[in-house]
Amino acid sequence: MKSWWVIVLCLCVVVAPAAQAKSKVWSPTVGHKQVLLWPGKAPDLKPVPGPETLTQSSGNVAGRPWMAVTNVTRPTMTVYAPKGKNTGAAVVVFPGGGFEVLAMDLEGTEVCHWLTSAGVTCVLLKYRVPSIPYRWSCNCRPHNFEVPVPALQDAQRTIRLVRAHASKWHIDPHKIGVIGFSAGGFLVAEISTQFDDRLYAPVDAADRESARPDFAMAIYPGHLADDAWKLNPNVPVSHATPPTFLVQAENDHVDGVRQALVYYTALTKAGVPAEMHLYAHGGHAFGLRRTKAPITRWPALATKWMRTIGVLAGHHAG
Repeated sequence: MKSWWVIVLCLCVVVAPAAQAKSKVWSPTVGHKQVLLWPGKAPDLKPVPGPETLTQSSGNVAGRPWMAVTNVTRPTMTVYAPKGKNTGAAVVVFPGGGFEVLAMDLEGTEVCHWLTSAGVTCVLLKYRVPSIPYRWSCNCRPHNFEVPVPALQDAQRTIRLVRAHASKWHIDPHKIGVIGFSAGGFLVAEISTQFDDRLYAPVDAADRESARPDFAMAIYPGHLADDAWKLNPNVPVSHATPPTFLVQAENDHVDGVRQALVYYTALTKAGVPAEMHLYAHGGHAFGLRRTKAPITRWPALATKWMRTIGVLAGHHAG
Protein backbone atom coordinates (compact mmCIF):
# COMPACT_ATOMS: atom_id res chain seq x y z
CA MET A 1 0.00 0.00 0.00
CA LYS A 2 1.17 3.51 -0.72
CA SER A 3 2.17 5.63 2.25
CA TRP A 4 -0.71 7.76 3.57
CA TRP A 5 1.02 10.98 2.56
CA VAL A 6 1.21 9.83 -1.05
CA ILE A 7 -2.54 9.23 -1.04
CA VAL A 8 -3.22 12.68 0.41
CA LEU A 9 -0.78 14.25 -2.04
CA CYS A 10 -2.63 12.69 -4.96
CA LEU A 11 -5.88 14.18 -3.71
CA CYS A 12 -4.33 17.60 -3.13
CA VAL A 13 -2.85 17.70 -6.62
CA VAL A 14 -6.32 17.18 -8.06
CA VAL A 15 -8.20 19.55 -5.78
CA ALA A 16 -5.71 22.34 -5.06
CA PRO A 17 -5.97 24.24 -8.40
CA ALA A 18 -9.71 24.63 -7.91
CA ALA A 19 -9.17 26.17 -4.48
CA GLN A 20 -8.47 29.51 -6.16
CA ALA A 21 -12.11 29.66 -7.20
CA LYS A 22 -14.68 31.14 -4.83
CA SER A 23 -15.30 28.56 -2.12
CA LYS A 24 -18.57 27.65 -0.45
CA VAL A 25 -19.93 25.17 2.05
CA TRP A 26 -21.49 21.94 0.79
CA SER A 27 -25.24 21.64 1.18
CA PRO A 28 -27.73 19.12 -0.23
CA THR A 29 -30.05 19.86 -3.12
CA VAL A 30 -33.46 21.41 -2.50
CA GLY A 31 -35.82 19.08 -0.65
CA HIS A 32 -33.14 17.39 1.46
CA LYS A 33 -32.29 18.70 4.90
CA GLN A 34 -29.00 18.30 6.72
CA VAL A 35 -29.21 17.13 10.33
CA LEU A 36 -26.42 17.88 12.81
CA LEU A 37 -25.07 14.70 14.41
CA TRP A 38 -24.25 16.23 17.77
CA PRO A 39 -26.48 18.55 19.85
CA GLY A 40 -23.39 20.55 20.85
CA LYS A 41 -19.76 20.37 19.82
CA ALA A 42 -18.63 17.04 18.44
CA PRO A 43 -16.53 14.97 20.89
CA ASP A 44 -12.75 15.21 20.70
CA LEU A 45 -13.01 18.07 18.24
CA LYS A 46 -9.67 18.79 16.57
CA PRO A 47 -8.52 22.06 14.97
CA VAL A 48 -8.57 22.27 11.17
CA PRO A 49 -6.60 24.57 8.82
CA GLY A 50 -9.57 26.80 7.94
CA PRO A 51 -13.34 27.04 7.40
CA GLU A 52 -15.31 24.28 5.73
CA THR A 53 -14.76 24.60 2.00
CA LEU A 54 -16.23 23.09 -1.16
CA THR A 55 -14.11 23.04 -4.30
CA GLN A 56 -14.35 21.54 -7.76
CA SER A 57 -11.61 19.20 -8.89
CA SER A 58 -9.41 20.08 -11.84
CA GLY A 59 -9.32 16.39 -12.81
CA ASN A 60 -12.35 14.34 -13.74
CA VAL A 61 -13.95 10.92 -13.56
CA ALA A 62 -15.80 9.66 -16.64
CA GLY A 63 -15.37 13.09 -18.25
CA ARG A 64 -16.79 15.10 -15.36
CA PRO A 65 -15.19 16.89 -12.39
CA TRP A 66 -16.09 16.03 -8.82
CA MET A 67 -16.70 18.13 -5.74
CA ALA A 68 -14.56 17.95 -2.59
CA VAL A 69 -15.39 19.28 0.87
CA THR A 70 -12.78 19.69 3.59
CA ASN A 71 -12.29 21.16 7.06
CA VAL A 72 -15.49 19.59 8.42
CA THR A 73 -15.94 20.30 12.13
CA ARG A 74 -19.75 20.14 12.25
CA PRO A 75 -20.58 16.68 10.90
CA THR A 76 -24.03 16.17 9.42
CA MET A 77 -26.21 13.51 7.86
CA THR A 78 -28.64 14.11 5.02
CA VAL A 79 -31.58 11.74 4.55
CA TYR A 80 -32.72 10.91 1.01
CA ALA A 81 -36.11 9.18 0.88
CA PRO A 82 -36.55 6.23 -1.51
CA LYS A 83 -38.20 6.76 -4.88
CA GLY A 84 -41.22 4.60 -5.61
CA LYS A 85 -41.59 1.50 -3.47
CA ASN A 86 -39.94 1.74 -0.04
CA THR A 87 -38.17 -1.54 0.75
CA GLY A 88 -37.61 -0.53 4.38
CA ALA A 89 -33.84 -0.79 3.91
CA ALA A 90 -31.46 2.08 4.62
CA VAL A 91 -27.79 2.61 3.78
CA VAL A 92 -25.41 5.11 5.37
CA VAL A 93 -22.88 6.43 2.82
CA PHE A 94 -19.25 7.21 3.71
CA PRO A 95 -17.56 9.21 0.89
CA GLY A 96 -13.81 8.75 0.44
CA GLY A 97 -10.96 11.22 0.32
CA GLY A 98 -8.06 9.92 2.38
CA PHE A 99 -9.55 11.37 5.60
CA GLU A 100 -8.47 14.77 4.22
CA VAL A 101 -11.39 15.63 1.91
CA LEU A 102 -14.79 14.11 1.11
CA ALA A 103 -15.86 13.38 -2.49
CA MET A 104 -19.43 14.46 -1.78
CA ASP A 105 -20.94 13.92 -5.23
CA LEU A 106 -18.80 11.18 -6.82
CA GLU A 107 -19.00 8.98 -3.71
CA GLY A 108 -21.99 10.60 -2.03
CA THR A 109 -25.01 12.12 -3.75
CA GLU A 110 -24.54 9.95 -6.85
CA VAL A 111 -24.63 6.88 -4.60
CA CYS A 112 -27.85 8.12 -3.02
CA HIS A 113 -29.44 8.49 -6.45
CA TRP A 114 -28.75 4.82 -7.15
CA LEU A 115 -29.93 3.61 -3.75
CA THR A 116 -33.14 5.65 -3.63
CA SER A 117 -33.98 4.43 -7.14
CA ALA A 118 -33.80 0.90 -5.70
CA GLY A 119 -36.26 1.77 -2.92
CA VAL A 120 -33.59 2.28 -0.26
CA THR A 121 -33.39 5.22 2.14
CA CYS A 122 -29.97 6.82 1.76
CA VAL A 123 -28.23 8.65 4.60
CA LEU A 124 -25.22 10.65 3.39
CA LEU A 125 -22.67 11.27 6.15
CA LYS A 126 -20.45 14.33 6.06
CA TYR A 127 -17.94 13.18 8.67
CA ARG A 128 -15.08 15.14 10.17
CA VAL A 129 -12.03 15.78 7.99
CA PRO A 130 -9.13 16.28 8.15
CA SER A 131 -8.98 13.39 10.57
CA ILE A 132 -6.05 11.73 12.33
CA PRO A 133 -3.73 10.66 9.47
CA TYR A 134 -2.36 7.19 9.01
CA ARG A 135 1.35 7.11 9.80
CA TRP A 136 2.49 4.50 7.32
CA SER A 137 6.25 4.08 7.35
CA CYS A 138 8.20 3.45 4.17
CA ASN A 139 8.60 -0.15 5.35
CA CYS A 140 4.88 -0.41 6.17
CA ARG A 141 5.48 -2.30 9.40
CA PRO A 142 2.55 -4.61 10.21
CA HIS A 143 1.24 -2.66 13.22
CA ASN A 144 2.08 0.88 12.21
CA PHE A 145 -1.53 2.06 12.07
CA GLU A 146 -3.62 4.79 13.68
CA VAL A 147 -7.40 5.00 13.98
CA PRO A 148 -9.23 8.13 12.72
CA VAL A 149 -11.35 8.30 15.89
CA PRO A 150 -13.47 11.40 14.98
CA ALA A 151 -14.69 9.79 11.75
CA LEU A 152 -15.58 6.55 13.54
CA GLN A 153 -17.38 8.48 16.30
CA ASP A 154 -19.45 10.18 13.60
CA ALA A 155 -20.18 6.84 11.93
CA GLN A 156 -21.34 5.23 15.19
CA ARG A 157 -23.52 8.22 16.04
CA THR A 158 -25.13 8.23 12.58
CA ILE A 159 -26.17 4.58 12.68
CA ARG A 160 -27.59 5.03 16.18
CA LEU A 161 -29.56 8.08 15.04
CA VAL A 162 -30.94 6.22 12.02
CA ARG A 163 -32.12 3.40 14.28
CA ALA A 164 -33.63 5.87 16.73
CA HIS A 165 -35.60 7.48 13.87
CA ALA A 166 -36.40 4.24 12.05
CA SER A 167 -40.15 4.41 12.63
CA LYS A 168 -40.38 8.09 11.68
CA TRP A 169 -38.34 7.57 8.52
CA HIS A 170 -40.13 4.30 7.57
CA ILE A 171 -36.99 2.20 7.97
CA ASP A 172 -36.68 -1.39 9.16
CA PRO A 173 -34.21 -1.11 12.09
CA HIS A 174 -32.85 -4.56 11.14
CA LYS A 175 -32.00 -3.50 7.56
CA ILE A 176 -29.57 -0.66 8.10
CA GLY A 177 -26.35 -1.01 6.14
CA VAL A 178 -23.28 1.00 5.22
CA ILE A 179 -21.35 1.67 2.04
CA GLY A 180 -18.01 3.42 1.70
CA PHE A 181 -15.38 4.23 -0.89
CA SER A 182 -11.58 4.25 -0.46
CA ALA A 183 -11.02 5.76 3.02
CA GLY A 184 -14.79 5.49 3.43
CA GLY A 185 -14.41 1.79 2.66
CA PHE A 186 -12.04 1.53 5.59
CA LEU A 187 -14.63 3.31 7.73
CA VAL A 188 -17.07 0.58 6.65
CA ALA A 189 -14.66 -2.05 8.00
CA GLU A 190 -14.16 -0.10 11.21
CA ILE A 191 -17.85 0.30 12.00
CA SER A 192 -18.37 -3.36 11.04
CA THR A 193 -15.85 -4.48 13.66
CA GLN A 194 -15.85 -1.72 16.30
CA PHE A 195 -19.58 -1.07 16.65
CA ASP A 196 -19.56 -2.01 20.34
CA ASP A 197 -16.57 0.16 21.28
CA ARG A 198 -17.68 3.19 23.31
CA LEU A 199 -15.72 6.03 21.74
CA TYR A 200 -17.74 8.90 23.22
CA ALA A 201 -19.98 9.60 26.20
CA PRO A 202 -23.72 9.15 25.40
CA VAL A 203 -25.42 12.46 24.63
CA ASP A 204 -29.07 11.40 24.37
CA ALA A 205 -31.45 8.42 24.11
CA ALA A 206 -30.28 7.63 20.55
CA ASP A 207 -26.94 6.47 21.96
CA ARG A 208 -28.68 3.51 23.58
CA GLU A 209 -29.20 2.08 20.08
CA SER A 210 -26.81 -0.38 18.46
CA ALA A 211 -24.19 0.99 16.06
CA ARG A 212 -23.78 -2.36 14.29
CA PRO A 213 -24.60 -2.29 10.56
CA ASP A 214 -26.78 -5.17 9.33
CA PHE A 215 -24.80 -5.35 6.08
CA ALA A 216 -21.79 -3.60 4.57
CA MET A 217 -20.35 -2.66 1.17
CA ALA A 218 -16.69 -1.63 0.84
CA ILE A 219 -15.78 -0.27 -2.59
CA TYR A 220 -12.03 -0.04 -3.41
CA PRO A 221 -11.30 0.21 0.35
CA GLY A 222 -7.99 1.47 1.71
CA HIS A 223 -5.94 1.22 4.91
CA LEU A 224 -6.95 -2.40 5.55
CA ALA A 225 -3.58 -4.09 4.97
CA ASP A 226 0.11 -3.29 4.82
CA ASP A 227 2.76 -4.38 2.32
CA ALA A 228 3.30 -7.58 4.31
CA TRP A 229 -0.32 -8.52 3.66
CA LYS A 230 -1.19 -8.14 7.35
CA LEU A 231 -4.70 -7.06 8.34
CA ASN A 232 -4.96 -3.71 10.08
CA PRO A 233 -5.43 -4.63 13.78
CA ASN A 234 -7.97 -1.81 14.09
CA VAL A 235 -10.47 -3.90 12.12
CA PRO A 236 -10.79 -7.00 14.35
CA VAL A 237 -13.03 -9.17 12.19
CA SER A 238 -15.20 -11.64 14.11
CA HIS A 239 -18.31 -13.76 13.60
CA ALA A 240 -20.33 -10.64 14.58
CA THR A 241 -19.06 -8.69 11.56
CA PRO A 242 -22.01 -8.16 9.17
CA PRO A 243 -22.28 -9.71 5.67
CA THR A 244 -19.98 -7.78 3.37
CA PHE A 245 -19.75 -6.97 -0.35
CA LEU A 246 -16.40 -5.88 -1.86
CA VAL A 247 -15.32 -4.42 -5.21
CA GLN A 248 -11.70 -3.89 -6.24
CA ALA A 249 -9.60 -3.37 -9.38
CA GLU A 250 -6.26 -5.16 -9.76
CA ASN A 251 -4.71 -2.03 -11.23
CA ASP A 252 -5.68 0.19 -8.28
CA HIS A 253 -2.35 1.95 -7.76
CA VAL A 254 -3.55 4.10 -4.85
CA ASP A 255 -4.60 1.53 -2.26
CA GLY A 256 -3.72 -1.71 -4.03
CA VAL A 257 -5.58 -4.96 -4.55
CA ARG A 258 -4.29 -6.44 -1.30
CA GLN A 259 -6.69 -4.25 0.67
CA ALA A 260 -9.84 -6.09 -0.39
CA LEU A 261 -8.11 -9.48 -0.61
CA VAL A 262 -6.78 -9.39 2.95
CA TYR A 263 -10.09 -8.19 4.35
CA TYR A 264 -12.05 -10.78 2.37
CA THR A 265 -9.77 -13.53 3.67
CA ALA A 266 -10.31 -12.37 7.26
CA LEU A 267 -14.08 -12.34 6.72
CA THR A 268 -14.19 -15.88 5.34
CA LYS A 269 -11.92 -17.19 8.11
CA ALA A 270 -14.36 -15.74 10.66
CA GLY A 271 -17.32 -17.34 8.91
CA VAL A 272 -18.78 -14.02 7.78
CA PRO A 273 -20.81 -14.19 4.54
CA ALA A 274 -18.77 -12.22 2.00
CA GLU A 275 -18.87 -11.58 -1.74
CA MET A 276 -15.97 -10.01 -3.61
CA HIS A 277 -15.72 -8.87 -7.23
CA LEU A 278 -12.19 -8.38 -8.54
CA TYR A 279 -11.62 -6.78 -11.95
CA ALA A 280 -8.47 -6.51 -14.03
CA HIS A 281 -9.01 -2.82 -14.81
CA GLY A 282 -10.73 0.09 -13.15
CA GLY A 283 -8.11 1.96 -11.17
CA HIS A 284 -9.26 3.92 -8.15
CA ALA A 285 -12.07 6.37 -7.31
CA PHE A 286 -14.41 5.50 -10.19
CA GLY A 287 -17.55 5.77 -8.06
CA LEU A 288 -20.71 4.86 -9.93
CA ARG A 289 -19.93 6.78 -13.12
CA ARG A 290 -20.36 4.57 -16.15
CA THR A 291 -17.53 3.98 -18.60
CA LYS A 292 -16.67 1.16 -21.01
CA ALA A 293 -14.83 -0.65 -18.21
CA PRO A 294 -16.80 -3.67 -16.89
CA ILE A 295 -16.08 -2.65 -13.28
CA THR A 296 -18.45 0.31 -13.55
CA ARG A 297 -21.38 -2.11 -13.67
CA TRP A 298 -20.78 -3.12 -10.06
CA PRO A 299 -23.96 -1.40 -8.71
CA ALA A 300 -26.12 -4.02 -10.45
CA LEU A 301 -24.13 -6.75 -8.68
CA ALA A 302 -24.52 -4.97 -5.35
CA THR A 303 -28.27 -4.73 -5.88
CA LYS A 304 -28.45 -8.47 -6.57
CA TRP A 305 -26.34 -9.14 -3.49
CA MET A 306 -28.71 -7.12 -1.32
CA ARG A 307 -31.55 -9.29 -2.65
CA THR A 308 -29.52 -12.41 -1.92
CA ILE A 309 -29.08 -11.53 1.76
CA GLY A 310 -32.74 -10.57 2.10
CA VAL A 311 -32.37 -6.79 2.30
CA LEU A 312 -34.26 -6.20 -0.96
CA ALA A 313 -36.29 -9.42 -0.92
CA GLY A 314 -38.98 -9.32 -3.58
CA HIS A 315 -37.81 -5.98 -4.98
CA HIS A 316 -36.55 -5.80 -8.56
CA ALA A 317 -35.61 -2.17 -9.18
CA GLY A 318 -32.05 -0.95 -9.61
